[in-house]
Amino acid sequence: MGNSLAISLKLMFAALGLAMVFTLVYTISTDGHPFRKELLTPWMVATLVDFYINVVVLAAWVLYKESSWISAVLWVILLVCLGSITTCIYIVVQLFKLSPQESAQDPIYYALLRHPSKNSNAEQKTNLPPVIFARISFGALGCLMFGTLLYTMLTDGSPFRNELWTPWMVATLIDFYINVIALSVWVAYKESSLIGAAFWIILLICFGSITTCVYIVRQLFQLTSQDPLYLVFFKIGDRRVYN
Repeated sequence: MGNSLAISLKLMFAALGLAMVFTLVYTISTDGHPFRKELLTPWMVATLVDFYINVVVLAAWVLYKESSWISAVLWVILLVCLGSITTCIYIVVQLFKLSPQESAQDPIYYALLRHPSKNSNAEQKTNLPPVIFARISFGALGCLMFGTLLYTMLTDGSPFRNELWTPWMVATLIDFYINVIALSVWVAYKESSLIGAAFWIILLICFGSITTCVYIVRQLFQLTSQDPLYLVFFKIGDRRVYN
């Protein structure tokens, strides 16, 4: 079961990464570069805010995973610049680093987990902010996205208008939803029931980073203020890491 899941995840994220590369190349070749003022419509700006809030979550995981600040900063820069292409590459790389035993047991858990060979000094260097600070930060990001969504709807109307579906908007949404797929895999791992996982994934698809922030804050409230912040990445049954 574990091996087949690991193989499936490798194939899925490799295919998604290639699909995004194709989308990016095709959009550049048919619609030009994305750095044009006329592309920054209110709904494009709102979509980019939504996109980069999810990138913050993925970047937090990268900061936890990487043993040096140089590699962590490099990956985060690539996440910011290349979006879901970097997400897919990073996930596939982490899956290929797993031993056969890890792949067979629980590939998602071991892909999320920082490698145990990393010493305590490296762990201290990459510690994320305390739990309370994280609750406030992701709560604020969720409010930011909710405010952005509400403001854009009030000032620019519905997002379901044909003129908004420019090639770069479509490419941005593909980029956004590939990251949503990555987050959905994490949610499915975290949730103990299929119904719970489906509920949160549907909300992720419909409300994007608002759901991401709500879900993370909810998970953070299951930790005490003294718990290491990285425990939020793992489901309750797997919170034995580094104990």
